[in-house]
Formats: sequence, C-alpha cells, structure tokens
Amino acid sequence: MKGPAFVKKDKYNVAVVGASGAVGQEMVKILEERDFPVEKLSLFGSERSEGKSAKFRNQKVTIQKLAIEPTSFDGFDLVLSSAGAFVSKQFIPVAVERGAVVIDNTSAFRLDPAVPLVIPEINPEDIQKHKGIIANPNCTAAIMLVAVAPLHRKNRIKRIICATYQSASGAGARAMQELENQTRDYLEGKPLRKEVFPHQIAFNLFSHDSPVSESGYNTEELKVIQESKKILHDDQIRIGITCVRVPVMRAHSAAIYLEFESKMTPREARKILEDAPGVKVVDEPQKGHFPMPIEASGQDQVLVGRIRDDGSTENGLALFVSGDQLRKGAALNAIQIAERLINIQR
Repeated sequence: MKGPAFVKKDKYNVAVVGASGAVGQEMVKILEERDFPVEKLSLFGSERSEGKSAKFRNQKVTIQKLAIEPTSFDGFDLVLSSAGAFVSKQFIPVAVERGAVVIDNTSAFRLDPAVPLVIPEINPEDIQKHKGIIANPNCTAAIMLVAVAPLHRKNRIKRIICATYQSASGAGARAMQELENQTRDYLEGKPLRKEVFPHQIAFNLFSHDSPVSESGYNTEELKVIQESKKILHDDQIRIGITCVRVPVMRAHSAAIYLEFESKMTPREARKILEDAPGVKVVDEPQKGHFPMPIEASGQDQVLVGRIRDDGSTENGLALFVSGDQLRKGAALNAIQIAERLINIQR
C-alpha cells in the first residue's frame, strides 16, 4: 500500500479519529495551542460519542460516528488517529487510499517495516520514508527515549534496565475517572468499583494491566523493547523492563539504568541533556527536587534528574524521568510529526 505524494499547502483539512478519548481531546487542544494550519477540522468517534462536541478556535465541532467507507475520508490531508489498534487496522488503509497521510497513535502499524516509527527529536528523517502511514510510539517508550537517545548518540548504550511508574491516563479517560471515583469512595468508606482496571488503583499499584506472554513479559514491556530498537535503529541494544501501574492521575515516570560502551560521567550526561531538545533537567540534590509526575503534567518537555553513577556495572549511569503521557507520550508527539511533515520546526 502506498498513498499519493503529500501535497504541501498553506492550510490542511485535518481529521481526528478517537476524538472523545483522552488522547483525542488532547490532540484537538494541542492543534489549537500550536496554531497548526488547519483549514477544516473534523472529529470522529464511536457510536457512543456521536453527537458530542469539542471546542476548536471558539467554534463547536460535533463528533461524527466513524464509518469505514471510502467516501468518509474524501478531502482530508491529515488524519490523527487514537482509536485503538483494531479500528486503526480497518480504517487507515481506506484513508490512505483516499489520499490522506495518517499519523497513528495505536500499536497497529508500529512494527511494520514499511511504516516509520517516529519521535521527532530522535529520528525525524524517517518521516520522509512514509507510504501514507506514520506511527506514533508507545507512550512509555517515547518518554524514556527522549532522555536516553541524546546520550546514546554521544556514547552508544549497550544495555537499558527500566522500571516504570505509569499513570491512569495511559489507560484513557475512563481509567482516570476510575482513579478519582475509587479515591473518593475509599476515603468515604464505600465499596470500590472496578470497571477499567483489573485491580484497585486507588492507594495501590500493580503490574501493568496488559496480557503476559509466554516470555514472562507483558505486552506493554514488549512494546517498549521492540519499539525502542526500531526508533534508535539499533537491534543489538539489550533492554530489560518492568512496567507498573501506579495511582497517579497523569504523567508516567521511569527509573532508568544505562550501560555505555565507554565511561560517561554524570556531569557529561547532564550537559548533554541540558542541550537536548524536548528535555528539561530537574536535578537539585540539595533541595531534594527531582522529576515528579505532578510537575510533568501539562508540560511538553520530559523531566530528567537523579543523574548519577550506577556502581553496579562498569560504564553505568542511572537517571529518573517523568513525562506527560497524554502530551509527549501521545498527542503532542503526533502533532510534532505533522509539523515536520509540513516543514514546521519548533
């Protein structure tokens, strides 16, 4: 499958699929915040969200039910998708055939060799290899790699060990509401209802709620491993990861241990990260001030701190990161890809 060549214009007809979800809502918000050159914005969702609306540039835009028919995608230049992998596999080939370029936030095409998987701060050159589809990475991989890739470029990383602290936002708007409801009910002594997560999320944490494979790794962990290798263009890098869901409303965090080919000091790493795009160093040991999800929420940059030697291995460093899952981990990254596609760089 190959879509027609992308035509540069002054303004573009843009569709957001999955517009009522947490990521879709954030996409609409960021399109306006960053003054993306939109001629017309159309919003699509499930039957449940049909008729709801969102505000864009002081205008109410009604969400339409997504119909997977060729004529549904006539006239669109760009489609931003966060509708789930099953739906994406159904509608995206149709949209591409009708001339749209689709930036897909789901896992549907990420590991397809013909589809570029992009973080603009890391591998923007891959955008031009698209054949109608550009994939947005897993949110945890995106947040981790924004901090790791600048170091990897200076001194190849042989091994990454990572433990994540993933917020409710990673499971969508309903999961965020479940955390709020359970917290309120817990404090009021009421029974807790579990509708989204398999376990209580309020005042608790548990292994990431994705299926566990025969390897012992769950789906989220495998995504980070496989997608990181593709984005870094390095199949030899070794990655071990444990993903955990925590009772945080928004923004994912991760403890990361790196083993380099040669020695890198914390001071060298800090300087590299201070100059890296998309990164904000928050590393104040005297004040005990390091990255926190509450400070990363709503921010475009990934916060990086606790930069220190890892004495357990030769040429090792450790660091801690926090990043907004809905923004850099999802919606913002997609719109940054769109900006690069039309030759806007910020």
